[in-house]
Amino acid sequence: MSRAQITLMGSGLCVMLTMHFTMRLLQQHLFYWKNPKEQKAIIIIILMAPIYAVDSFVGLLDIKGSKPFFTFLDSVKECYEALVIAKFMALMYSYLKISISKNIVPDEIKGREIHHSFPMTLFQPRTVRLDHHTLKLLKYWTWQFVVIRPICSILMITLQLLRIYPSWLSWTFTIILNVSVSLALYSLVVFYHVFAKELGPHKPLAKFMCIKGIVFFCFWQV
Repeated sequence: MSRAQITLMGSGLCVMLTMHFTMRLLQQHLFYWKNPKEQKAIIIIILMAPIYAVDSFVGLLDIKGSKPFFTFLDSVKECYEALVIAKFMALMYSYLKISISKNIVPDEIKGREIHHSFPMTLFQPRTVRLDHHTLKLLKYWTWQFVVIRPICSILMITLQLLRIYPSWLSWTFTIILNVSVSLALYSLVVFYHVFAKELGPHKPLAKFMCIKGIVFFCFWQV
């Protein structure tokens, strides 16, 4: 067997294992459907693994018609990353019993200090007291990536199909997306830093490292 064949077989096995464990997790959550708000976010996060696995596997294929499909699937994958980041923030809000829509912020966490770092201090005070407005702002900082990522993906694919895609435009999209994802990740880090003690039992840091690990492994595959 050639090296390429061994790679495809190994990758196919990994994809099947991913599907197997994902289905088991989904079945367990659907069977023990006791906390819908948290479990909806968890299911969306869980589905990230098979989507990325299939995308990585298709990227290894070299058959007729695979390239256009891979381009489409890769865009779906990148947009899904944005949704997962937003749902991860929503999950942490659920752990702390915070509801932005219902204006519910537990009294024991009100008034805590959030310390911003450079360059955010150019737009925000260095120290901010936690309240409903601050939590809503952190949520907006996360969700803006969910909006910007699909818009940029659609524009990039459309312009490539129209053969209007100069190098300066590629760099423009890259800068916009990097700023957007950095802001989303910054809001997650700030939120975790403030509530590290309360979130400790849920191990959000380990879960977040798994999510980013999937993203970076796929990035280095490319």
